[in-house]
Amino acid sequence: MLRPDDFDFLARLLKERSGLVITPDKSYLLESRLMPLARTRNLKGLEDIVQKLKTRDESLARDVTEAMTTNESFFFRDTKPFDQFRQIILPAMLEARASKKTIRIWSAACSSGQEAYSLAMILRDEAARLSGWHIDIIGTDISVEMLEKAKAGLYSQFEVQRGLPIQFLIKYFKKKDESWQIDSSLRGMVQFREFNLLHDLRSLGHFDIVFCRNVLIYFDQPTKAKVLDGISHSMPEDGYLYLGGAETVLGISDRFKPMPNQRGIYCLNGGPGGSKL
Repeated sequence: MLRPDDFDFLARLLKERSGLVITPDKSYLLESRLMPLARTRNLKGLEDIVQKLKTRDESLARDVTEAMTTNESFFFRDTKPFDQFRQIILPAMLEARASKKTIRIWSAACSSGQEAYSLAMILRDEAARLSGWHIDIIGTDISVEMLEKAKAGLYSQFEVQRGLPIQFLIKYFKKKDESWQIDSSLRGMVQFREFNLLHDLRSLGHFDIVFCRNVLIYFDQPTKAKVLDGISHSMPEDGYLYLGGAETVLGISDRFKPMPNQRGIYCLNGGPGGSKL
């Protein structure tokens, strides 16, 4: 059983490094995610991890943060956000950016890359409408391990069965041993970078569309507000922000307002999505 002061130490470290909030009722997550790391490092348990962390072992601190912040992802997660992207957001952007013919899309906390590649597949399917356009998709995550997996574009049978339409599997993937690898041309459509959402977002540039889904739920209110404020300064007035179904900006940030009749999509206050709240 983890001592209260050891729990507090780990909770503080995770909050400072990633924004992740671990409450005592979620202490079982520390056990389930950090014990494999302890075995890899030839440590007896969580107490040994804490003792090594107190010696300012940066490599271990990084591994602990990665182990605790790695979240599962799957292709076309929840379906509707991607239908909205294809049917509403992309047409609106094609009209709004007709003179520049450039669109930048950010998949924040992209994990192993399925969200970013789902967007790339939609865009490839819309190639006729996008002739002459330059579209950047940037996927960022705190986990180097997940980013390497995303860059490889290599997924298990289980992973491609979760949400990926069969026609896309046939069209954009090739069997490689027991796994499936996404087509190299699609891999070339997405840039993956290591990035911590608690850091200054300006280094990433501006984005017309931001997917930050199922991320804010792990943060406390001040951290949510800080991240949303940073995102708001990284978007043009007519940009769009996607959040997860259980997430909202209401009561957290006055920089955004919900897009009318489109659950999960937000526009900047004062932007073209309506008047200020």
